[in-house]
This record gives sequence, structure tokens and C-alpha cells, in this order.
Amino acid sequence: MDSREQADDEPTLEGGYDPEAVESRWQQRWIDADVYAYDGDEKRDPNTVYSIDTPPPTVSGSLHMGHLYGSTLQDFAARFQRMHDGDVLFPFGYDDNGIASERLTESELDIRHQDYERREFQERCREVCAEYEAEFTEKMQNLGTSIDWNNTYKTIEPRVQRVSQLSFLDLHEKGREYRKKAPAIWCPDCETAISQVEMEDDERGSHFNDIAFELVGEDAPRDEFVISTTRPELIPACVSVFVHPDDEENQDLVGETARIPIFGHEVPIIEDERVDMEKGSGVVMCCTFGDQNDIEWYQAHDLPLRVAIDESATMTELAGDYEGMSTEEAREAIVEDLDDEGSLRDRWEITHAVQVHERCDTAVEYRVSKQWYVEILDHKEEYLEAGREMDWYPEKMFARYQHWIEGLEWDWLISRQRDSGIPFPVWYCADCDQPIMAEREALPVDPLSDDPPVDTCPDCGHDEFEAEEDVFDTWATSSLTPLINAGWDWDADAEQFTMDSPELYPFDLRPQGHDIISFWLFHTIVKCYEHTGEVPFDATMINGHVLDENREKMSKSRGNVVEPDEVLADYPVDAVRFWAASAAVGDDFPYQEKDLTAGEKLLRKLWNASKLVDTLAPADPDAPAELEAIDRWLLAELDDAVADLTAHLENYEFAKARDRLRTFFWNTFCDDYLEIAKTREDNPSTQYALRTAHRTFLELWAPFLPHVTEEIWQAVYVDETAALEDSSIHVRDWPAPQGYEADLEAGETAMEVISALRRSKSENQLPLNADLESVAVYGPIEGFEDAIRNVMHVEDLTVLADQPEITTAVAAIDLDYSTLGPEYGSKVGDIDAGIETGDYEIDEDAGVLRVAGEELGADLFEVEYERTYSGTGEMLETESAVVILE
Repeated sequence: MDSREQADDEPTLEGGYDPEAVESRWQQRWIDADVYAYDGDEKRDPNTVYSIDTPPPTVSGSLHMGHLYGSTLQDFAARFQRMHDGDVLFPFGYDDNGIASERLTESELDIRHQDYERREFQERCREVCAEYEAEFTEKMQNLGTSIDWNNTYKTIEPRVQRVSQLSFLDLHEKGREYRKKAPAIWCPDCETAISQVEMEDDERGSHFNDIAFELVGEDAPRDEFVISTTRPELIPACVSVFVHPDDEENQDLVGETARIPIFGHEVPIIEDERVDMEKGSGVVMCCTFGDQNDIEWYQAHDLPLRVAIDESATMTELAGDYEGMSTEEAREAIVEDLDDEGSLRDRWEITHAVQVHERCDTAVEYRVSKQWYVEILDHKEEYLEAGREMDWYPEKMFARYQHWIEGLEWDWLISRQRDSGIPFPVWYCADCDQPIMAEREALPVDPLSDDPPVDTCPDCGHDEFEAEEDVFDTWATSSLTPLINAGWDWDADAEQFTMDSPELYPFDLRPQGHDIISFWLFHTIVKCYEHTGEVPFDATMINGHVLDENREKMSKSRGNVVEPDEVLADYPVDAVRFWAASAAVGDDFPYQEKDLTAGEKLLRKLWNASKLVDTLAPADPDAPAELEAIDRWLLAELDDAVADLTAHLENYEFAKARDRLRTFFWNTFCDDYLEIAKTREDNPSTQYALRTAHRTFLELWAPFLPHVTEEIWQAVYVDETAALEDSSIHVRDWPAPQGYEADLEAGETAMEVISALRRSKSENQLPLNADLESVAVYGPIEGFEDAIRNVMHVEDLTVLADQPEITTAVAAIDLDYSTLGPEYGSKVGDIDAGIETGDYEIDEDAGVLRVAGEELGADLFEVEYERTYSGTGEMLETESAVVILE
């Protein structure tokens, strides 16, 4: 059914523009009529399809300004490409797989995930997320984005679970995954292992503690040495002490044995080049584990494992009297006891970078556990090359991607110890620990609820199995969005992976924020490259963040958060979209209401200009045999603007496109040409130019202002019986230059002359149709003389070959007293006097002012000039012409 049949009110230009009614009406009509639906066809030429790999937002969060801004940029690209090339896939996903959904469900239902069987808890998560997803969908639709709501996915739905588990099996078969008991980055609050990408540095207050360690043995070269540490709670986990081989001052310690204060166990002192001699005393303890160095020493020197901190950052029995304390409590207690026994030599406050889990800001620990990894360190160069194959908008963002890869130290840890997530499709032999992988045909599976595919272990014949309890890292699934949207799956008959929509892959665009380059972008390249051997998208568009009006990051703690709901309650969606195009892609930029106000004014300007055009010209005028000069010039200028806008939009330069279009539409078309057209409303040439320009302007504004352009288009140019999916302005062909030729410089100068004469009439309180007896013009207006005569009612127009005699005199000299005063002191009075009496010389070539015996540089003064005409008549000056009005 055509969506028009569902509406009581039809588009009309009568009255003023009512965005509240218009925007909601078109949002629903577009959805009902499937205007933006993608009709996939695997035989379609991929060069004719534009596919967008959109970021799936976490559904537990509310819509924030980043969502609004990022989604609008994506929509600019989608709408332009749909008009430019025709077929666009603009899908939408919901990231409801992971710890955010788990915590949301626990909070909403007041439950603990530990109290439920995993499959049951996941069902609870889906129920809660479904409510948030419905709300999120409504808010996204209220933004007027041209998303294909028939192409959506959820990262926890069975289809996506299958894709994610297939990815795991494929990478395992290719030897790109391994399971290993090894130190892993651990979040004590979330009680799960995390990957390197999920850490960030946070500046926090702490203390450096100088602690004395005894040397053991009668032949020890000294009684003690001092170690500086910020983490005395790790002392019970100390397994060795290290000294740099080049550290002459402490070289006597190497090979000796140290006794750990308070706890009393003894550890060897070893030399290693990884010791930072500039830090503290140059002697460092190795604990299992405090940081990456500890892990490297543990592995390189085959050190013992002492676990003093458990998965919740609580001290273990190894900590003796401190067992059961949190790490913070133990830190203070141990320092106090060190002081009491005389081992604490000094303690002072510091601020330093602490590695925290980006999701909860909890300082991370390092724990030994069995985890699954994707091997990436050996393919770093390949991933860098994949990044080079892509087009980056803006190009500078590639450096962030490059720096991330170059700084990688860990393989990608993909297992998580939680319940909300996609299960590993793995069981283990209870006897030999051999992993048993699920069959592809059976996916998705949950080993905690489903049986393994074999009755006995193929390695040892044992018949009991243990289910893998871990789930995938969220990014292990989100990284598959191009494959999910292309319908990637295993074809059992063909015994290979295939895609339902191969024409989509590689995707044309990956739009996302710069804060998740190391998360989503990098991991997507890793996964898709390893599966397909191809880079998953041709280009990536990286958007910046929305800041507050003082260019500070928005934060609830600062109280400077701008809520999209409040903005959309006060301003039309199209005005908000106009604001979203105000900054270059990739740049952080401040939220400023002046941009919204400017957008609102533009909507009224477009509406009122459309009403005026509707009174001046029929909707479909015949093309004249020949266009008059002023009309041909307008259409030639329009061709030039179309070419510029197309180039800007192809390069995702939305701000440049918006500003170029606004300037031409507002200044040239509305302020100048429409005023001319009012005096030529019966002229067929002008009527044709008016309608051609108006149609084109609506098409050019359509990606930016979809609601108001649709309303005007339907009201003026579409039969009310036409089906919306065929008649919408958003499915029209993007304008192309029509080949109009004109002297653009002469036309622009003629417009300046007309504007100057119109302004003069207004200032002298003359009607615009008042006759002007004589006008002389010096400037390039060849071919537009008749236009000036007719529009401004000039009886005698003369084009001057030579510039009129104009005298240029100094009107004033402005001095920079803030610099002049300190530099010249009492001489300032003499300088002022010399300027006042005219006793000075301006050397324009040298850029200096000579006065009162001094020579002032160009940074100390600024000259204001006044131009006067001594001949008969009044001189009017424009940027490109001199006009003499008699």
C-alpha cells in the first residue's frame, strides 16, 4: 500500500513551514513505503552497489550526541550515494552481546548472572535488550536516517552466533588460534580476562615506597639494598630481583639471594637488560604478576608462580595475615607493617599512569589462566599493508591505526569469563584435555547445554567431556559485521564459505569514531582478512567527538552533557543535520547553538524561496529557444556548484559541500537572482532558469535536509497519485552539470553592480523600479549590459574602458599600543603627534612607518585607506567594479 494513503494531510506550500508535523510524517512514510530498502541480488555488479558497514551501538546506552552526529554523517554518505549511483545498503545493528548487556540485565531485573544457567540468563538479557532496542530504533528513525530497517541484526541473535562460531572454527583450522595457560590481562571488577585493546592509561595518585631487602649469607657483599615500588601489596608474590648488566653500582648483587621483608621467603638476584636503571634505585623486584616486564621475566627465566591476588583483586592465602583484604587495603597495611619493622626507608606521593579497563576504569591485574587467543603478532605487517590499501577520510587517521599495530605486544585474547556472550563451540576431553570442536552444521551451539559431536575422545578414547564455560570477546563478533551483512556462511555441499550477497563485499565504507580504531576497525581487518584474504572495505570515514561549547569533552561528572532529546525538542531534525555538517570529518568540534539556529533559518529561507518561485514560474515551463545572458549565467554557475558539491561529497567533505551550497543558494540565488526574477516574472527564459535551479537546489539539499526537501518536492513536482517509493526526491538521480556556458566573471560582476544599485535605491528611499538616468561601470560586465539596464531601469549605461580618477588617501593609522608602549615609552607621544600632523612616511614596499625619527614595523600599525571620486556623480564600489551613478 502506498504510504500516501495513510496520511490525512498532503504536502503543500501553503502557510509557513511546520517541521514538527512534516518531519514525523515523512519519517513514517519512508519506512512504510520501503523507500530505502536494498533489494539484494548476488548477480548484481558490485561496482553498482554502495554498501556501508555501520557500527552497531551498545543498546544499554541511551542515544547521545555522538550517536546523533555519527549516524547523520553516515546518512549524508548513504543519501548522496543512493542518488548518485542508485543501489545502497545502509543496514543497522544492535550490539547486545557482552558485559554491558549483562550488567544492564542484572540492574534492570535485580538479579545476579551467577544464579542462572547460562542459556536462561541469556534469555533474560535478550528480553531486557529488546525493550531498549525498540526505544533505540524509534530514536534513530526520528533522526530521519535512510537506514534500511529490513536489514538489521543483533550481535546475540542465532544467525550472528553461527557466523561468530564459524569464524572461530575457521581460524582454528587455519592455525590462527590457540589455547594456552599463560598470564593474561585481568579486570578484577568484571572478573574476566580482557585484551590489550581494552586497556587505557589513567593518571592516578599513588606513592613510591623505598623498601629495604636483606641479603642472605655470611659472604654477602652488603647487608641490604633498596627497591622502589608503587605496589607493596605484591611483595608476597615476589619471585626474583633483577639488576641491569650495565649497572656498576649494583653489580655486586647479581648472583646473591635476597630475603623478602615481612614474608621471609628467599629469591635469587638476576641480571637482565630490561631493567630501567633510571627508575628508582635501579634494582627491581619481579612479582607474578605486576606488569608486562614481570611476565617477560617469568617466561624468560623460568621463574616460579606465586599468586597473591585472586580474580576479584582480593589477597590470597599466600599473603598470610593480609588474606581476604582488597589490594588497596593490603597496600596500606603492608606499608604500615614495613614501617614498624624498619624496612620502609621512604615514602612520597606521585601521580602516574595506571592501566585500567576502559569499560569500568578498574586498574587491571595480570593472572595466569587458560585462555583462547587469535595469533596476530606474526601478521602485523600484513595488517599494516591492508590498512594502506584502504582510503582514509581523513587521511591523517591512518597514523593512529599504524601506531596501534606497531605498539602491539600481545596476541588477541578472545575468551571472556562471563555469561552474556556467544559460547565457544568447544568441549574438552576430561582425561587428556583434547579440544573437541562442534560440527559446522550444528552451529550455533552452547556446550553447557548441548552434547559434544563425539562419544569418545578421538585421541585417548575417554568418554567424558567438559564444556568450555567461556564466551567470546564482544569484538570477536562485532569484527565480523561485513561478513554478517554479506551473508557469509559455510556451504556444506560446496564445502566452502559463500556469501548470500557477494556484491556487497568488500564494503565501500566503514564509518566510525576515532576512539575505536584499535577496537573495531583493527579487529575487523584482522578477522575478515584472515577469512577472505581481502581487506573488508574500500574506505573508512573516521568521525570526531562532539565537545561542549568550551571544547571540553562531555561528561556527566562535569555536568556538561548535551542530551539529544532536548536538542531535538527545541530544533527541527533538519536543523540538527545542518549542524552535523559544520565540521570537517575526523575533527572534534564544539556543540554550538548558533549552528542550529542557522540551520533553522535556512529551512525558512528554502521554504519561502520555494513559495516565491512557485508564484513566478509554472512548475514545468518549456525551454526557451535561447536563454538570456543573466539566466544562462545562473545555470552556468549552478553547473559549477554541482561539480564542486559532487567532488566534495565523493570525498566525504560534508562541511565544504554544505557551506558551498549555502553560500550559492542564499547569496547568489535568493538575495540576487530572485530579486531580479521578480522584475522578469513573465520572461520565459527566467521562468525556465528559475525552475531548473529550484529543482536542482532541492536535489542538492536533499542529503542534508531530507524532510523539508521531500515536502517541497512532493508539493510542487509530484502527482499525488504517484507511489512514494518511485517519486521520492531521495531516489532521484543526483544532478550533473548540464553544460551551460557563460562568462562567470562577467555575470558575477553584473550581479555586484545590480546589488549596489539596488542598495543605493533603498538607501535613497527610491522604489526598486525607479528609473536611473545615467550609470557608468568600470569592470568586466560584457554581455550583461542589457540585464543591468532592464533589471535596474537604467536609461543610459556606459561601460568605461579606463578606471575613473579615484584618489586614495590615508583615513587613519591605528597603532598597537600594547606593544608600542613598552617598546618606545615616552616616544609614544611624539609618534602620536607626528601622525596627527601628517609628518610621517609610509613605505609600503618595506612595510614600515617612519615617524618622529623612528621606524615602526608592520606589526605595530595598520593603515585605513579612503577612496574618493572627484568627478560628477556618486561612486559605488563593489569587489570587482566601480559604478558611477549620476
